[in-house]
Amino acid sequence: MGDSYDAVVYDLDGTLVRLAVDWQATAERIKPVLRAHGIESDADDALDLLPVAEDAGVADEIEPYLAEAECEGARNSERLATMDAFVDSPLPVAICSLNCEAACREALETHGVSRDVAAVVGRDSVDERKPHPEPLLAAVDALGTEPERTLFVGDSDSDAVTARRAGTAFRRV
Repeated sequence: MGDSYDAVVYDLDGTLVRLAVDWQATAERIKPVLRAHGIESDADDALDLLPVAEDAGVADEIEPYLAEAECEGARNSERLATMDAFVDSPLPVAICSLNCEAACREALETHGVSRDVAAVVGRDSVDERKPHPEPLLAAVDALGTEPERTLFVGDSDSDAVTARRAGTAFRRV
C-alpha cells in the first residue's frame, strides 16, 4: 500500500468501528421535531430523515439528536479489524465520515487510538456530506497530498462514489 499512495483516508462506521446506534429509536425522537414544521415521514432510519430536514431548512434542529445518538454509539462501539491497519499504517491517515466529527473523535478515544490523525472530517465539518467529494477532499488537503496519491477505505457504495468524485483510489472493506 505504501508504494502506491502517500496517505490513506478511512471511513468510520462500518470500516473502523461499528457504532452502537439504534437509528430507528433516534428517528422516532426526530419525527416530532419534523411534525412541528408540518413534515411527515415514514422513514425508519434517522439518517434518512436528514435530507428531509435539509430540504425543509430544519436540519440544524435535528442535528443534536443525531449527534447525541452517534456519540453514545461511539462510546459503545465495536472495534473492527480494519482499525488495526489504521493504527499501524506507516502512511499519514485521516477520517472522512457521514457521522458527526465529535462521534468520530469519541470512537477513536474509546478504542485508545493515540496515533496522529491529520484530520477528522464529519458531516458537520464542511458544508457538504458524502457522497459529495468536499469532505474527502478536505481530508486529502489536511493530509497535504493529492487525491490521485490517496486511498479512501470504506464499506459502502456511497464511499465508492465519494472516492470516484474526489479522484482518489478506493478499497472496500
